[in-house]
Amino acid sequence: MLPLQSALAEAPSVAQKRGALFKVQDASHTLFLFGTIHVGAPDFYPLEPTVTQALNGAGALALEIDPGADPRKAVSAVLKYGMEAPGSKVPADCRQTLAPRLAPLLQKYGIAPAAVAPMKPWMLASVLAIGEFSTLGYRSDLAVDSYLSQQAKARKIPVVELESMEGQMALFGAMSPLDQCRFLEDGVASIEDQEQSQEAREIADAWRNADAAAFDKLAAKAATDPSFAAQFVQKVLLDGRNPALADGIANLLAREKSSLAAIGVLHLVGDKSVPDLLRKRGLKVERVY
Repeated sequence: MLPLQSALAEAPSVAQKRGALFKVQDASHTLFLFGTIHVGAPDFYPLEPTVTQALNGAGALALEIDPGADPRKAVSAVLKYGMEAPGSKVPADCRQTLAPRLAPLLQKYGIAPAAVAPMKPWMLASVLAIGEFSTLGYRSDLAVDSYLSQQAKARKIPVVELESMEGQMALFGAMSPLDQCRFLEDGVASIEDQEQSQEAREIADAWRNADAAAFDKLAAKAATDPSFAAQFVQKVLLDGRNPALADGIANLLAREKSSLAAIGVLHLVGDKSVPDLLRKRGLKVERVY
């Protein structure tokens, strides 16, 4: 039995509102837009009836990327953008300078130093962030995207990718070595001062409780955080990707009479959110919760 299936077997049967949900319509088609997080816990499931019914009636499910797709693509992208080339000498940079501060974090997360030695600074920062979520009980193998992908495939509903793993990784890979070090240094500092665990807890709690006010507060905080890492996330990973995500969602709406799109919930809040971009296209966008 897969880890997700095993966890779901033990999950409670009471479905609650999670994340954020929008209803997008043109003259004759309807798309539900669901905000996810890329980690999970057994008690996240099952999802509440509106989302479940939207999936059951969907001609297609759209995700940023399909976690159930060919894993070779993900491995290829990680090797290309996240790891030093095999046989190359790892450059002397912040990884060596930060080694005394990294060692206790790797031990805390149960990660072998040899496993992260070839990782580029941005990749190492991402692994540490996932580790911090794991200490709070959230697991990447129980991610909401994975759940929806498995549910869709069980129902023989096509899964559409709005992006690619290659494209997502390339955004990080495009950072200069200096900026990658700034990204890693900010990540280590935010873990040390418990800011990252607090933020992870706030995001997960807001998603768990479909707390719209909490999401607005998180969006406002992120937009004004002056750190390099926070500005990179806001400007490149959120604002920079939202137009293409909105394009893909609008195209799916035009194509399918009924559909479901599920993307990271932080793409659905803030001043340049995907729902706002869809409204500017003249589409009817209603927040369900």
